[in-house]
Amino acid sequence: MPTDMPGVDGPVADQLRRMSASVHQLSARIARLATSLGVDLENEAELERVLHIDAVRVPVPDRRVTPDRRAAPRAGMSPDRRKSQLREELRGLLVLRYGVARSYVDRVGVDATRHILVSAQEQLVREGFRPGADGAHLRRLFNQD
Repeated sequence: MPTDMPGVDGPVADQLRRMSASVHQLSARIARLATSLGVDLENEAELERVLHIDAVRVPVPDRRVTPDRRAAPRAGMSPDRRKSQLREELRGLLVLRYGVARSYVDRVGVDATRHILVSAQEQLVREGFRPGADGAHLRRLFNQD
């Protein structure tokens, strides 16, 4: 498995694999959302825009005015509302992933965290995502040029 670290086995290796799987799942969902919304997370300005979504701009739910609310058609949400919810989910998952990475540094150290994040990103590329589609700027995160 690509998340295996040399010289690590047993419960520690299992924990690292679970941590890597969690980051991979988060990153895959982030990449899918970004792709479906047409957001280029490699672009710093777009990433900042997603991270600073103003909750006030979220469209209000479409309320049908009928004498009996139960008779209102249940056609689902408007496309704008759906897109807004997906953008909010994308923002939340990006923030969550940054928090998870920070907690991993505290739990297992910088080197193991780097290995986990790089491994998850490599797995995404193997699955067909373009590099950086998940917005994880690992070089910048680990101060590499």
